[in-house]
Amino acid sequence: MGRSSYDPTGSPAGLPRQTRRQTLKIAAAGLAASTAAAAVPYIVSAQGVRAFHGAWPYDMPPVGHYNSFVPQAITLGIYWDLMEQPLGMYYWQEQRWLPLLATEWATIPPDTFSVRLRQGVTWSDGSRFTAQDVLTTWTLGRLLNWVPWRFLDRVEAVDAYTVNFIMSRPTSVMERYVLRERVRAHSVYGEWAARVQGLLDAGLGPDSEEWRALRAEFNNFKPRELVGTGPFKIDPRSITEAQLTLVKVPTAWNAAQIGFDRIVLYNGETPTVTPVVLAKNVDYATHGFPPATARQFERLGFKILRPPVYAGPTILINYNDPALAPLRRKEVRQAIYYAFNRAEAATIALAESAKPVQYMAGFSDNLVPLWLSQEVISRLNPYTYDPARAESILLGLGFRRGPDGVWQDPDGNRMEYEILFQAEFADWSAAGKNVADQLTKFGVKITPRSITFTQFNNEVFAGRFQLATGSWGAAHPHPHFSFVQDFLFYNPPQAPGPGSGFPLVQQTDTIGEVDLMSMTLQTAEGLDVAAQKELIQYLARIFNELLPMLPLWERYGNNPVLDGVRVTGWPPDDDPIYKNSPYADSFVIMMLYEGRLRPAR
Repeated sequence: MGRSSYDPTGSPAGLPRQTRRQTLKIAAAGLAASTAAAAVPYIVSAQGVRAFHGAWPYDMPPVGHYNSFVPQAITLGIYWDLMEQPLGMYYWQEQRWLPLLATEWATIPPDTFSVRLRQGVTWSDGSRFTAQDVLTTWTLGRLLNWVPWRFLDRVEAVDAYTVNFIMSRPTSVMERYVLRERVRAHSVYGEWAARVQGLLDAGLGPDSEEWRALRAEFNNFKPRELVGTGPFKIDPRSITEAQLTLVKVPTAWNAAQIGFDRIVLYNGETPTVTPVVLAKNVDYATHGFPPATARQFERLGFKILRPPVYAGPTILINYNDPALAPLRRKEVRQAIYYAFNRAEAATIALAESAKPVQYMAGFSDNLVPLWLSQEVISRLNPYTYDPARAESILLGLGFRRGPDGVWQDPDGNRMEYEILFQAEFADWSAAGKNVADQLTKFGVKITPRSITFTQFNNEVFAGRFQLATGSWGAAHPHPHFSFVQDFLFYNPPQAPGPGSGFPLVQQTDTIGEVDLMSMTLQTAEGLDVAAQKELIQYLARIFNELLPMLPLWERYGNNPVLDGVRVTGWPPDDDPIYKNSPYADSFVIMMLYEGRLRPAR
């Protein structure tokens, strides 16, 4: 997939470090040391411009726009971090940060996360980068109901280059929420932030008509350009249906550390991008290429990278649709989960780049041993493929097969539904069709329907679906982020609309009645990560029991790399950088910043 359907923030192979009580961790020298080999600016040869070729889908203007806070912005997925930079990016295996717009930071008990910003940075429009840009970014995040604001009381500037995040509910994950957020320009968004602050000063919050009206108005704001602090910016004259170009910003603070003068990105999802890769016009792509296509790439000399994504596709259920009333019972969802072969769906979709979920804990199997005890793991139901057991459960609930073999609920309503999936996502559409075939054979009649991927989330958030192939899990080191995706992302009040409508207050066999909104937030509360584990273990068991969504498999990359034509410096497959997700803390972007990826000639 050339998409950031997975949460675009970060992911590890180990536990996050415990937050230290005193100052910190990383100084600006850390970046200089890691990029010493790239400290000398590259010179463009007379033969031409040095370019990195990638691919990412985008919408043409005016549908595509430059308001990076709202949907359909031309932010270009992983390449966004080269334009509107975050404060830092994370090395998952090594559990350390690459500092970008921040130079140092610390959690100061009991309730403050403090960041020191890099000085001497200018935006691509010539304005100076200061704490005001951070305040503007987070003020608008408050307007848009960002999850971190459920932990924050306020954000304040100590001086022009120091920002304090004051937490109402102290959390160890505030470090990641803050450092991985892309900072937006006050010169572009400052007036909007001032209007939000005006509402707050007047005592008006998210429940007021004025707040909702301002949010709706802001959703329609379209800046003239994407202003960034990064070493590249979009050349608007280059944008076509086929491709666009990111050009070097020579005034960017770290422009000299990157050896490329431009980044060419080909537009489109898997079907469109495949022939461009086959023609060797792409150096790296993250799309969900089918197994046969990946083998063809290898025959042409591409290397295929298979890093963990820490997330994957899932079957979403519209709990608001009366026709799906039987699926409101967890036992029916459990029966359906037994009724289809997830290994078969994974193999058909992506072969070795898809692995059936083993633990069903709501977060990546790669992280489960780091957060759950063996005793808890042993209690998780793996829902091994067992159609006979599925049938027994349904019969025990009073369901019966109709004359044509389709299951009927105790009231005689047929279990006949439609599944919505993204037409251009070759891997997920293959899995969606396979699930439809399997369940139909079992007697739950499923009709597949595809729509363009750019409209998929809009349809799901609006509740215009019955079943749909959404996302489970998240590419972050801490399970909290996965639980946000699993329980909150598709549901009000987090979703902008009725969404999936899974009730967040549930009765469970695990611990009785639970408030999943509260528990999800509590998994990150406090500064002691070890103390969070107990609640995480309970929430993993609750996800395993309730199955609010039905995870299909865990995604691994099948990312083609073309070495030696335009780009070189790709490390071997066992390099720890490949423990990073291809979508979050992208190893390609980090290696560009480090200077490890460089022009081949």
